[in-house]
Amino acid sequence: MNSPNTKPNVICLMGPTASGKTGLAVELVQRYPFQIVSVDSAQIYQQMNVGTGKPSQDILDIAPHRLIDFVDPAVAYSASQFRADAITAIGDIVDQGDTPILVGGTMLYFRVLRDGLADMPHADPGVRAEIEALADSQGWEEVHRQLAAVDPDSAARIHPNDPQRLQRALEVFRVSGSTMTALHAQTQAEQLAQLPYNLHFFAIQPADRSVLHRQIETRFQQMLREGLLDEVKLLHSRGDLNHQLPSIKSVGYRQVWQYLEGELDYDGMVEKSIIATRQLAKRQLTWLRSWQSLLSLSDSSAQSVNSVLKYMDSISI
Repeated sequence: MNSPNTKPNVICLMGPTASGKTGLAVELVQRYPFQIVSVDSAQIYQQMNVGTGKPSQDILDIAPHRLIDFVDPAVAYSASQFRADAITAIGDIVDQGDTPILVGGTMLYFRVLRDGLADMPHADPGVRAEIEALADSQGWEEVHRQLAAVDPDSAARIHPNDPQRLQRALEVFRVSGSTMTALHAQTQAEQLAQLPYNLHFFAIQPADRSVLHRQIETRFQQMLREGLLDEVKLLHSRGDLNHQLPSIKSVGYRQVWQYLEGELDYDGMVEKSIIATRQLAKRQLTWLRSWQSLLSLSDSSAQSVNSVLKYMDSISI
């Protein structure tokens, strides 16, 4: 598919939760030599199957997924770890002569894979103390003003009432002499040049938000019927997990955990889970609207399958 002098192609299939990404990917695997790599910050966890929408064993038999079900829920898993694991998985698939297709809704993971992670200077206690003293004497508004004078891009992104991010952005400049914005841009350019693959981004972007909302509610009700409560009860009974862990903060798990702790009644748990999932979908769609060089798919229909396959034909060498 690729000549020795070209970078291998990698397809990235993004979209909001409940939009049909997995179904589309499975269809594609049956029509083209793709292998799936999951890009989902919840499906990485073991013992969390129903609430994460993890593919069933029947689906995995047809279309195996990498990077699912390999991290214990008590363990925090970082975006940098994902990038390293994804690059390893991509390399293995390419070595087998197939094309990787990365599928999921964790937009941060996609961005980190594409852009890399900026190599920021370590914290400097002395500089931090100076900034804190400035804030104590003149207020965080003055810190924001000084940041705007040296790094207007960061100042535009950071609210004057966000002291932690203000302090870090000004600290980075005072320690390194470079702005956080410049360091991010430099790292992105370097890591893009080093990434030995061509990433091609597709996204399912439903035209009718109300349809997506109905799909979200239907899917959550289905999760309850499939045993979501029992799944979270088992996690709750382990004794080494708590509501502050990234795994338990996942949408649906957080609300069921609150129900088990007596903080929500059953109806409140269902309502808040659906609302939280809709909010997640909204954030995902916001990410997609600003994504560069994105090829949009309206749904997970046969038309979308054909659109991806035609694109693969157009980039094949």
